[in-house]
Parts: sequence; C-alpha cells; structure tokens
Amino acid sequence: MSAATTRSRTPDRLCAEAVDLARAAAEEAAAPGVVGEHEGLVSEGDRVVTHFFGCREPGYRGWRWAVTVARASRAKIVTIDEAVLLPGPDAVLAPEWVPWSERLRPGDMGPGDLLPTDAEDLRLEPGYTGEEEPPPNSVVSEDMAELVEAEDAEVTAGTPAHLTVAPARGTIAAVAEELGMRRARVLSRYGLHTAADRWEESFGAKTPMAQAAPASCVSCGFLARIGGSLGQAFGVCANEFSPADGHVVSLAYGCGGHSEAAVMPKPPQPAPPVIDETRVDPFPLRPSPDSGSVPVTEDASSAELGHS
Repeated sequence: MSAATTRSRTPDRLCAEAVDLARAAAEEAAAPGVVGEHEGLVSEGDRVVTHFFGCREPGYRGWRWAVTVARASRAKIVTIDEAVLLPGPDAVLAPEWVPWSERLRPGDMGPGDLLPTDAEDLRLEPGYTGEEEPPPNSVVSEDMAELVEAEDAEVTAGTPAHLTVAPARGTIAAVAEELGMRRARVLSRYGLHTAADRWEESFGAKTPMAQAAPASCVSCGFLARIGGSLGQAFGVCANEFSPADGHVVSLAYGCGGHSEAAVMPKPPQPAPPVIDETRVDPFPLRPSPDSGSVPVTEDASSAELGHS
C-alpha cells in the first residue's frame, strides 16, 4: 500500500475537527432544528473530509446531511466544499424506476387504456403499404404482381389504361386483401414464435391438466379451429365446463372435459303402454248382481250392520 493511499484514508485533523463549521453549513442549506446529531465522518482524500448529520425532516427517515470540508495544502483554514442531503444505509427510498414497457403485464389494461406499439417492435413486420409495389418482405412478390397484371390483361376487354375504373381483381390491393395482408403491419416470425411459446406454456402438453387428461384436444369435438399458420398447432376451446374455455389451446393439450372421454349412455326408455283400440270395455254404472259379495236382498243381519 502506497503512502498516498494511507494518507487519503486517514482523516485530516483540522478537517475532522470542523464539526461546527459543517453543522452551520448544513443548517444554512436546510433549516435550523432540522439538522440532527453528528453521526460520523469519512475521509474522501487528502485534506478532504465529509461530516454526516442526522435529518429530522418528516418523510426522510434514515437520510442524513453530508457536508464536505477541505483545506488547501499548508493552509490552516478549513472551507466548505458542498452540503447535500443523502440517503443513509437505512433510508426509505422509492423503488427503482422501471420503464412502462417493462412494467406492463398481461391483464393490466382496462377500458379506455391505450397501449402504444413501438415502431420497431420485433413482433411486427410491414404488411401491405397501400402502394402498387409490394414491400420487400411481402408475400406478394414482384413475380406474382406481374402474373396478376398478365391475367387481368387476358380476361378484360382491353388494357387497364383504357378502362374507366380499374378492375379490383387486377390490383395488388385485391391480392393483399385475399391473403389477409391489407394491414399496415402483420405478425413477424418472431411474433408468431413468442405467441406460440406463451400459449404453449399456459395450455400446452406439459401442463399438469394435460398430463392427466384422457385424450388431447386434437380429437376433441369442442375444439374450434383457427386460421393461419398457428392453426396447425393451436385452436380455441369451446367447452364451457373446461378450464380453457375461450382460450387458445395447443392441439396436444387436454382436460377431463374431452368430448369422447366418457360418453354417457342413454337412459333406458320404458316400453310404451299396450292399448287395444279394436274393442270397447263396458263400464256399468251399477254393479252386476253376481259381481260382488254383497247380496242384492237384505237380510236381518246385514241390516243391523248398516249394509244397504
């Protein structure tokens, strides 16, 4: 260790004794009564010392006033360098600022909120620009554009220049509309991969629900197919009793609500009643004389019992 380094770590005696001078500077920067007790000092270098004083200001718990004093070489007068309010080891600090683009999480948006998209967002790429010439990365290539013009010249009664209104079939806009590219920007390959990874993590083959499922969604009748390249691996669940109802699910995902997991048998139907409609069953108003156990003529014993 060099001698210069040793001197810089040893506080200068005159600067270390200038506590009252440092307190006066702190009270001038703050206000009388706000500066607390002397909490120590630290050597900043040759003949440079910083004194620390507690802060009694409400809302600044753990902060302290730092007053740096110094003196010139061979001088005996100590002067004030600076006085600032700094956080101490136990100071209450605000959390580190994070840009909104990094703080935003799925589900944070509410009604009326607007989410701006970066012009250089890697998830998007230019789509149809509105010009007759397709963009360089468009699926409508120059060869395809020439083919469209050639086909249009064959089916129309003349060149497009002689027509009052150019037919929609012979324009790049019509081709872009048919291919779903008539938008300012579309999903890039990176955007497709990030979306697929996100959906696979939520409703994919590696989830506990899919591991315990009797079958996968690819054979489920409640799966609604989606278009585009993502439709080769994902669909939308339409089973209201499934935990993935209304969500994009992987074709390898599955749950207990599979349409063919457990088919309920039809309840047995009772046999229809047999009714003979070819004959009429008589229903007499009075019983036949020989149909019951009560005789038609009363005797003395039956009269006493109240029979009629």
